[in-house]
Amino acid sequence: MRRAMKTFYLDEETPWETLGEGIKRKVMTWSDELMMVCVHFAQGAVGTPHKHQIHDQIAYVAAGRFEVTIDGEARVLVAGDAYRAVKGQVHGVVALDDNSVLIDTFSPRRDDFLPAR
Repeated sequence: MRRAMKTFYLDEETPWETLGEGIKRKVMTWSDELMMVCVHFAQGAVGTPHKHQIHDQIAYVAAGRFEVTIDGEARVLVAGDAYRAVKGQVHGVVALDDNSVLIDTFSPRRDDFLPAR
């Protein structure tokens, strides 16, 4: 059984999940077709380039700066900017500032982010 969907996300009640190498995340909330995740990066931390088979991803830069590369095109994004990586597009990020934060959204939800209970 997986964790139940949350109607309300309360940051102070949600622990960070350490992913290693300067990255940690909090799964904020989700439905069957949509998920929101907060991802925190130390300066220089790398979101390794990858692609999704079934997920579209839109990420909002909530804090700091990132070098974002999508299908070989690199751009520096700052707080308030966003990017989209649809299924099959190779994408990755490098945090240019300490305490840089992305708010990732996925459609459909990432079941692999929801540990079995």
